[in-house]
Amino acid sequence: MAYIKLNNKSQDYREQNVHAYRRVRRFSRISRRSLLFWLLSLAVVFFICLAIFGSKMHFHGGISSLDYVEEELQVHNVSQRQIKKPRRQRYFPCEVPFMDSVNYLREPMDNNKFAHFSLGYVEREERLSQNDAFEAHFGGHQTLEEREKSYHARTQTIHCGFVSGPDGFPGTGFELDEKDKKYMSTCSVAVSSCIFGSSDFLRRPTSKVISEYSKKNVCFVMFVDEQTLVKLSAEGNVPDDKGNIGLWKIVVLRNLPYEDMRKTGKVPKFLSHRLFPSSRYSIWLDSKLRLNADPMLIIEYFLWRTGSEYAISNHYTRHCVWEEVLQNKRLNKYNHTAIDEQFIFYQSDGLIKFDPSDPKILLPSFVPEGSFIIRAHTPMSNLFSCLWFNEVDRFTSRDQLSFAYTYLKLKRLNPDKKFYLHMFKDCERRAVTKLFHHRMDN
Repeated sequence: MAYIKLNNKSQDYREQNVHAYRRVRRFSRISRRSLLFWLLSLAVVFFICLAIFGSKMHFHGGISSLDYVEEELQVHNVSQRQIKKPRRQRYFPCEVPFMDSVNYLREPMDNNKFAHFSLGYVEREERLSQNDAFEAHFGGHQTLEEREKSYHARTQTIHCGFVSGPDGFPGTGFELDEKDKKYMSTCSVAVSSCIFGSSDFLRRPTSKVISEYSKKNVCFVMFVDEQTLVKLSAEGNVPDDKGNIGLWKIVVLRNLPYEDMRKTGKVPKFLSHRLFPSSRYSIWLDSKLRLNADPMLIIEYFLWRTGSEYAISNHYTRHCVWEEVLQNKRLNKYNHTAIDEQFIFYQSDGLIKFDPSDPKILLPSFVPEGSFIIRAHTPMSNLFSCLWFNEVDRFTSRDQLSFAYTYLKLKRLNPDKKFYLHMFKDCERRAVTKLFHHRMDN
């Protein structure tokens, strides 16, 4: 009986322990849930406060955490934009309504509207004094007074390249073989280009679009230096017995007049009336271009049909010299100080910004795309070419900087003598030429 009572007590004790253990487990579960609830509540409150007041919380250095993140994101976005190369805008040709054939061409009679006067050229300069240091220069030593007088369209003698020094002084450059000079003196229409310093591949005119008349009556002359001739020959472009490579007559010059190859290239570009003294018309194209149209059709369309004596295309994006100056500096096209000196000089002498809204604006653009020029060798056209060359000789070789200044000054000083310059659309230039990259760009 006593054993039964003892057993009942132990059983009651175990049941009490079980109930106590269950209460402890239930409490622990409730405590963990409550703790998790409060922790989450505190976290929510903290983030709400941070969102509201975080931008005003300043840390060491005086920059808030949100500001710092924002700046980091901005830097990241800028770096991403810098890494991503922008897609280059493409430009396309437009229709040029040439005549169907050169057989129907009729050159206009001598137009009396073009200014008539005679130009002579300084061919030799002497030392002013035996004690003065003197160095012969291809462009001569034009004074500012001579420069100012040269802008007047009248019978006069002006500087226009090919100036030699006194006896005993070395030549000033651009020396040609006498046979080539004789050939060039017979040209009545000339198409010319140049490659100096092996800067380009030889681009032959598209023969199938050149008429038989033009092949027989137009001179196609490519000026090269000896370095370029060697390079072309190594690439398989060897002149034949007549000195031709395709339609191009290869004319080799010796003793380059400038160390700057680009400035040397301005001689045939601007002074075609001096290189081809009997020529009535000339077409210039940079060596990065291939001619894709008949030269006589080009002359008829850009000069005869428009009644012009000089034709050049506008630039495809820039129209103000201020923009051109900034672009030349951005791309480091020339010494910045030299560009500034030229630009300041031009501003002090009347150069103005291009304003397309001005109804009295003289040109559709103040910046040309000077890789393609069509000229009649009239007195006014020849004068403009000499003046433009003299600006390049005096200042930088970036001729787009001096074009508008030269044109505007010539117009301003000669109100009674009109210069018939036709600035055509760049898409028309693209229609008659094929653009390539320079060899050095590759």
